[in-house]
Amino acid sequence: MNNIPSNVMGLLAVSRDCFPLELSKKRRGLVAAACAAGKISVVELETVVENEADVLKALKEIRARNIDALVVYLGNFGPEGPATLLAQKFGGPVMVAAAAEESGKDLINGRGDAYCGLLSASYNLGLRSLRVHIPENPVGTPDQIATMIRGFIPIARIFTGLKHLKIFSFGPRPYDFLTCHAPIKPLFDMGVEIMENSELDMYDIFLSKKGDPRIPAVAEDMAKELGKGNTYPDLLHGLAQFEIALLDFMEKNLGASNYAVFANKCWPSFEKFFGFVPCFINSRLATRGIPISCESDIYGALSEYVCSCATEMPAAILDINNTVPGDMYAEAGAGAKNYANHELFMGFHCGNTSSTCMASPIIKYQLIMHRLMEPGKDPDITRGTLEGSIKPGEITLFRLQGTPEAELRAYVAQGEILNIDPKSFGCIAVFAVREMGRFYRHVLIGKRFPHHTAVAFAHTGRALFDAMNLIGIRDISFNHPKGVPYAGEYIS
Repeated sequence: MNNIPSNVMGLLAVSRDCFPLELSKKRRGLVAAACAAGKISVVELETVVENEADVLKALKEIRARNIDALVVYLGNFGPEGPATLLAQKFGGPVMVAAAAEESGKDLINGRGDAYCGLLSASYNLGLRSLRVHIPENPVGTPDQIATMIRGFIPIARIFTGLKHLKIFSFGPRPYDFLTCHAPIKPLFDMGVEIMENSELDMYDIFLSKKGDPRIPAVAEDMAKELGKGNTYPDLLHGLAQFEIALLDFMEKNLGASNYAVFANKCWPSFEKFFGFVPCFINSRLATRGIPISCESDIYGALSEYVCSCATEMPAAILDINNTVPGDMYAEAGAGAKNYANHELFMGFHCGNTSSTCMASPIIKYQLIMHRLMEPGKDPDITRGTLEGSIKPGEITLFRLQGTPEAELRAYVAQGEILNIDPKSFGCIAVFAVREMGRFYRHVLIGKRFPHHTAVAFAHTGRALFDAMNLIGIRDISFNHPKGVPYAGEYIS
């Protein structure tokens, strides 16, 4: 996925001048060795920071070695001023952790007091108004620190991706989907660039690629991906033309950003001019780490991208769509595992999910649009969805959303897709999330989130939650276990 960051992680030790510098160096080396043993890629920096002069020396080494994510490691008590100044001057994602003492046999010259030093560092981070990632249990042995670094890697990817992201939107957000229309200023505050375009701009770039010599090869690649699911081979050249148009537009307009996603209006006028629905293209670009959200949902595209940064896998945007009927729940039997019916729902969209996440995907027509645009006729302009059941497995629901008051809030909820036939159309599956009914009422409705949710096809809730903390989101919700109330919820 060329559209997802790949950070170079630096490991830098700090040392307070009244503690042995060699202790920090030795402990840094043990952490680096633990990372190597765990196949965690880190660059062990030679500089040990004791004072401000060392900060400048460290920054020079960091630049020379192309470090863009940093672990500041307190091998001993550490100098709170220089250590936090380094984090401030570095500017990228930073994790701070500290060394645990190794043995009761060496608590005089071998005692580092980093447990104490991290408290001082945290206060100084506050003085500088800095946000860094501090793990849940931030003081540990070399193996434990290596595990913390492994957990920091997706957080750093998310941070880096958002700071260098551009969102291209085409078409105004539809009136019937005002739920997707949220103030965009908070995104600029976060460092995300947004370029809004009209549907005419989209049609213009599409027409400009007519007869493009790359079309046959892209259409052939589509046919290979679809296999037996290629039910409308006559459609592929138009879809290939559209895919080429979007990718060329992205390359031409990326500008100062490194990564991009799309938020495109996809109906009802789109089909009359383009002659197809764009869902399969949305699916294909999601596979490449370039999600395209439907209905000009800018925050949906952003949320999908965050999920892809967290997992390095395709993400999807789905409607939190409908309940699972009681008879279908009863028929599922053991397939429902030990979930209650109120913990299940069906996630659905027209056909935008990556084929790699679906079982036997097939090109079809969009039933709802067909009712609206081609009633009583054979499907024509409403063809182009990629439909089928989404594969069972782990998932995480995620949404970062702007509120009407131009504030940011987010939610995270881990769950799974069950191996239950959804018995319906679109790209669809039966989802299970613990205490989903209460989460639906007190988070999704209570905090006015839209119906679109981004789906990461893995359990990555910890990374998403910590990444939102790192970028400064203060309101982050998650599904509470039974017996733990939400604000405003009465439990008898």
